[in-house]
Amino acid sequence: MAPESISLLDRPRPAPVPPPLDWLTLADAFEVACLVRCTPPPATDARRSDVGTYRGGVAEFNREDAARRMRQLLGRLDVPVHHELATGGLRRRYELHRLSVPREHRATYAALLETGWRQGRRELLGGPVPGASMARRAWRPRLAAAAWRAALLAGGRHVRRHSLGIRLADRDLAAVLVRGAALLEVPAMLRPGAGCFLVSVANGPHRTRIVDSATLAPAATAC
Repeated sequence: MAPESISLLDRPRPAPVPPPLDWLTLADAFEVACLVRCTPPPATDARRSDVGTYRGGVAEFNREDAARRMRQLLGRLDVPVHHELATGGLRRRYELHRLSVPREHRATYAALLETGWRQGRRELLGGPVPGASMARRAWRPRLAAAAWRAALLAGGRHVRRHSLGIRLADRDLAAVLVRGAALLEVPAMLRPGAGCFLVSVANGPHRTRIVDSATLAPAATAC
């Protein structure tokens, strides 16, 4: 065999692209990815270069409802997670909710979030698809609502008299929120800030529509 043929065979093959997620799994994985992207890296991982976008399976929130929502979503995705609570402060108390995925499940967790984010982002940032299926037309607004739900739970709120804003360090997530708002028939503004991006919607009907879209329906109770 010619040396050229041997060198071609020895070349590493690109990693296979994972298959697309079904709509229900996509919505859950995409929302978890948005929750994680809303928060800064945990202090213990901030200087590490090997944790990747999803921080080695660790996320920290200062709101219990954000942590509880992430636990609920990961449970539906069959990814176990540990929840630790730390409190601190003297005059002003605070809570820190640290969620960590066991080491043996981190590869599955990272793959789900990476695929969910890539697929969900493409659905929201892409333009209307001629002849799109009924499922796609129904699920794109749901993905938009999932992104806004994550931002309202875990993003930095910037509430003003005339608007509701979300401060984010992630440029891609900011763009997703703006496009998601448009899918929900709400105009949103994007402004760069000091080390962050601010996505805002006007108070009144626009804010109400965003909040209502992002609010989960109460669980059905048994009769």
